[in-house]
Amino acid sequence: MAKEEITPSEWQIMEVLWACSGPLTSSEVCKRMQGNVNMSQRMVRVLMNRLNQKNVLGYTVDEHDLRVYHYYPRKPREECVKEKSRKFVDSYFSGNGSSAVAALLQSLVLTDGQIRELEEILKKSRDQGAQSVQEIKEGGPHV
Repeated sequence: MAKEEITPSEWQIMEVLWACSGPLTSSEVCKRMQGNVNMSQRMVRVLMNRLNQKNVLGYTVDEHDLRVYHYYPRKPREECVKEKSRKFVDSYFSGNGSSAVAALLQSLVLTDGQIRELEEILKKSRDQGAQSVQEIKEGGPHV
C-alpha cells in the first residue's frame, strides 16, 4: 500500500506543531490556528487522528486527565518536505529533478543572496554525487 500524503489541511496542523517547542492538545492547536484557518475543533481532532494513523503525529495521554491527549510531531518538517517534494517531482516531472528545478527557477525572480544559497546547494549536491561515485568504484562507503 502506498504511503498516504499529508493533505494541505493536515499540513497546517503540522506547521503549528513543528513551530512549537513541546506537545500541544487539540484545543491548543485550534487556538494557535485561529485567524489563519477556518477549521472547527472537531475537524482539527479528526485530522490529528489521521496524522496519527499516518505515523506523522504521536501523542501521550495526560496523567491527570485521561481524556486529554498531548500531540507531538513524529517526523521532522524537513523529512516531510523531502517526501512531498519527491512525490511532486515524480508526479509532475516523471522523476526528473533537474526539470523540476528548472521549471521553478524559470518562474521565480531571485535575489543575489538566494542565488548564492542555491549555488551552495548545487555544490554540495555535486560533491555528494562525486563522493558516491568514488565509493562505488572503491567497493562501498568509507566509515
